Amino acid sequence: MNKGMKVAFQGTKGSYSEEALYKYFGKDVKAVGIALSEDVCSALENEEVACAILPIENSIVGNVDINMDLIFKHDFFAIGELYLEINHCLMANQGVDVADIKAVYSHPIALAQCHGFFKDQGLKPVAEFDTAGSAKIISESKSLNEACVGSRLCADYYGLNIIQEKIQDEAANYTRFLIFVKEKNIPTGIGKEKTSIAFTTKHHPGALLGCLQVFADYSINLTKLESRPIPHEPFKYIFYVDFMGALHNDKVQECLKELKRDANDIKILGSYPAGQF
Repeated sequence: MNKGMKVAFQGTKGSYSEEALYKYFGKDVKAVGIALSEDVCSALENEEVACAILPIENSIVGNVDINMDLIFKHDFFAIGELYLEINHCLMANQGVDVADIKAVYSHPIALAQCHGFFKDQGLKPVAEFDTAGSAKIISESKSLNEACVGSRLCADYYGLNIIQEKIQDEAANYTRFLIFVKEKNIPTGIGKEKTSIAFTTKHHPGALLGCLQVFADYSINLTKLESRPIPHEPFKYIFYVDFMGALHNDKVQECLKELKRDANDIKILGSYPAGQF
């Protein structure tokens, strides 16, 4: 990747998405934080940035639904995958201890993942827009009886003291990110071990079963199967599938051709090296 290349992420400086961005690209790129996922996609669509990184799913709470919908809507192509271990830290201004804290601020999902800790400590969770934004609020307020939950990166950026790390209820907590470019800007020479697609099915009995049977017939291993409602078409669904296999592989190409027998609107979302966690 080019030094100084602009890469968009959703969130404020210090968010988990920014941490994932630096883990994937290193520190030579220019990270561009944007508040909303829709605006991240608009920035990539308008070529204000070269790439975008978006969280797709979490190992505890499941899909990030809005981002699943956005990648189907836009003509982007996933070129990379990253799994980020989530380490929720309780942090506050210098000199604050757990006994001083009356309320803890963070994104609702982060708060939900730390429910047991808050209950044990008698702390009141308060929902905010995002984890990094909460850290910024606490830092600027100079509060001595409030805290927030976020990443170590948040604490570094906003000068907060980490009171306790890994306060989440489930120790194994990972978020999966995909890295996107516009279809016309797909780089050459990237490895392709895993592919993501989306499709709708034809309306006859066994259509979905027929689609899944095609993958079995070609011995292609599915790693994910999810459905999402189609906007403006009540009770009709898009199926998202991830599978092991490169898009250019002959077996994969034959499988996708046969898939058209029971599927409509097959969309290739990306083909990329499989991330490790």
